[in-house]
Amino acid sequence: MQANVVVVGSLNMDLVTRTQRLPQPGETLFGDALQTVHGGKGANQAVAAARLGARVAMLGRVGSDAYGAQLRAGLLDEQIECSGVCSVPGGVSGVALIVVDAHSQNTIVVVPGANAALTPGDIESCDAMLQGAEVIVCQLEVPYDTVAHTLKRGRALNKTVILNPAPVNGPLPSQWLEAIDYLIPNESEAQALSGVVVDSLASAQRAAFKLIEAGARNVIVTLGAKGALFVSGQKVVHFAAPSVEAVDATAAGDTFVGAFSAALAQGKNEDQAIRFAQIAAALSVTRPGAQPSIPGLADVSAFAQS
Repeated sequence: MQANVVVVGSLNMDLVTRTQRLPQPGETLFGDALQTVHGGKGANQAVAAARLGARVAMLGRVGSDAYGAQLRAGLLDEQIECSGVCSVPGGVSGVALIVVDAHSQNTIVVVPGANAALTPGDIESCDAMLQGAEVIVCQLEVPYDTVAHTLKRGRALNKTVILNPAPVNGPLPSQWLEAIDYLIPNESEAQALSGVVVDSLASAQRAAFKLIEAGARNVIVTLGAKGALFVSGQKVVHFAAPSVEAVDATAAGDTFVGAFSAALAQGKNEDQAIRFAQIAAALSVTRPGAQPSIPGLADVSAFAQS
């Protein structure tokens, strides 16, 4: 199988508990339940792209533990090419500790584990995958120099390069922005990247324009229930979100990115790809968990026709 979407990123085992509200600093709460769910931003986006019609390859690292074997097997079950997903001898797999409250808001603490062992050399060894792809997707749960190498190589190969800048600690290097076709932050990430306080649609637009001025080609700010904002040098478009009953927002952003990638790889234009991704993300928040919440192509098609 020649993948048309290659995802370079993280694989984590998510340990998810539900509480009535999120804890305050120093506070202990009782959780209602505990689930062990396959996750990691990279793996989530790969699964979303695969379920929504793309041929996907994943490049990443897992530990030589039980979680690592389970995470890799889960991707294989989704028909994702995993020759670039290797175990780190003696290493432990990445873990995410997730708390979800009664209003479907969450807090997440990520322990990178084997994800921190993914190197630029690992990407070089899988260069044939990058050459064969149409879309290359990165996030920031693996080392920055590995992301930088992937972005630069994707630009050199003239591929469509997507960066979901999460988690982010501040502005990105200008050479990164120049290598990215689509920068896809949420509101808090757009604020961290731009320095603009994002608390409205107008401020999200100002933040996106600042990122365009810094070198980004196209910016899509995901706004949750307020939709998504697309900004380029030529146009600004706000896409309203589909109306759904939210249960758990854990993988909504990852579902959007994976769905958007799959849609572009299948020849959809930007507007079509954003609307497609919005439906997929909206459906994901109606279900609990990370990868278990990601819808399939039939689900998105049925919603679009309803």
